[in-house]
Amino acid sequence: MGSFSIWHWLIVLAVVLVLFGGGGKIPKLMRDMGQGINAFKKGLKEDGKKKEEETAGDSPKVIDQDSAAMSSSGEKDKAANG
Repeated sequence: MGSFSIWHWLIVLAVVLVLFGGGGKIPKLMRDMGQGINAFKKGLKEDGKKKEEETAGDSPKVIDQDSAAMSSSGEKDKAANG
């Protein structure tokens, strides 16, 4: 009664999977999983490069407040005189 432990059942399950699932299906499954992981990593690298390119081209523009105030006051003077 209950002479089989969990390890016995796992071994029996593995043997059944190999017999009925075929020996070639398991390696194919693992290869497909590896290719999926590689594709995922490649996609992450490409997204990182794309974001770096976007941020490099979109550098923030700094406006000096003093020069902006001077140019606007100069325009006001021209409007008042002209």
